[in-house]
Amino acid sequence: MRIDLVTTCSRAVRARALIACGLAGLLSACRRAGVLDPRGPVSAAERLILFNATGIMLVVVVPVILMTLAFSWWFRASNKRATYRPEWKYSGQIELVVWAIPAMVVLLLAGVTWISSHDLDPRARLESTAKPLRIEVVSLDWKWLFIYPDQHVATVNELTVPAGTPLEFLLTSATVMNAFFVPQLGTQVYTMPGMTTRVNLMADHPGDYPGLSSHFSGDGFSDMHFVVHAVSRPAFERWVADTGRDTAALTDEAYAALAQPTSNVPAQTYGTVAPMLYDHVLQLAAPLAASGKEH
Repeated sequence: MRIDLVTTCSRAVRARALIACGLAGLLSACRRAGVLDPRGPVSAAERLILFNATGIMLVVVVPVILMTLAFSWWFRASNKRATYRPEWKYSGQIELVVWAIPAMVVLLLAGVTWISSHDLDPRARLESTAKPLRIEVVSLDWKWLFIYPDQHVATVNELTVPAGTPLEFLLTSATVMNAFFVPQLGTQVYTMPGMTTRVNLMADHPGDYPGLSSHFSGDGFSDMHFVVHAVSRPAFERWVADTGRDTAALTDEAYAALAQPTSNVPAQTYGTVAPMLYDHVLQLAAPLAASGKEH
């Protein structure tokens, strides 16, 4: 009896430990995902769309699950009250319900998608009293280059922005197609050689928000991570001033060296940037894109 009691207690302890580990894993996964933890107006609107779409689809999913369980219970072999009708073939009322509800769900989802696609156009400027900050983004093998054309500085695998300020991103790729994504700020946008795509984002509050490449682009793809540091406006101004005093210069020669395929590249800053470097990257990649010979 005593041994059985000890065994039962140890099993209960192990079961609780497994449940606790599972819950901790789920919570940490949610924190890492970021999509459900928005920190900007765009990501918050996208989460609302996700919740709305899920709610609309549950109108069909939940009744189907409940009816499946109810029918299985009612038409069990031991229930003598259930009517067995092997010759039954058709019911217009059932057909109407079966087809009308999914049709309404599709119409609702289409309406939500249509409206949100226009409201969340990546190129549309965000409403704010603050002047937008323009940032030029270049995806390389396998790193991210961020150029601040108005501040004349640049960074690699690190982005510092003022919180509460609209961010106007101009994006391109120096090599293959890639995808720029900051889950907590919203909207994945592709980068393509010889082309410029645009996206407007904003961080509501100061914080560090992870970004990544969400499109496979070769051997070092999994290491294409960066961090967005959202800081106060005074802190951003100080950062610009400090970075401007950096002796490293992003000249054409420095860019050529940076463009060589490397992975696990540490964050780096440049105090000066070659004029029109972003346009130069576009011109270099245009013949590559036209020939279709991405490497």
